[in-house]
Amino acid sequence: MNEPQDPPPSRGEFDELRALTREFVRERDWARFHTPKNLATAISVEASELLEPFQWLASGERDELDDAKLTAIRHEMADVLAYLVMLADRLDVDLYRAVFEKMALNRAKYPAHKVRGDARKYSEYED
Repeated sequence: MNEPQDPPPSRGEFDELRALTREFVRERDWARFHTPKNLATAISVEASELLEPFQWLASGERDELDDAKLTAIRHEMADVLAYLVMLADRLDVDLYRAVFEKMALNRAKYPAHKVRGDARKYSEYED
């Protein structure tokens, strides 16, 4: 089994995203509206909006997406990420490290040798 790995030390681009969202919010004096509950709600709303360009497509693979849909998808993905970065910042969560932590937990729940090619939930596998 793969051992959990520490995140690489370089995280500059992630820190740039946090600084960018902080500045955007500060310039508009919106911090008071960005409560954890409101940010979590915004993430859910934006994630739902991400589904719209995929509605009625067979699979949503690249060959089904025109330029307008790709642009809409890209913008909704950016909205989800921006709100997630803001929520992590507000709650003082090191989101960069949290991803590595969660991947280590997922590796333990879904060992590759056991689940390869099978999409069932971890609780559905026999020990």
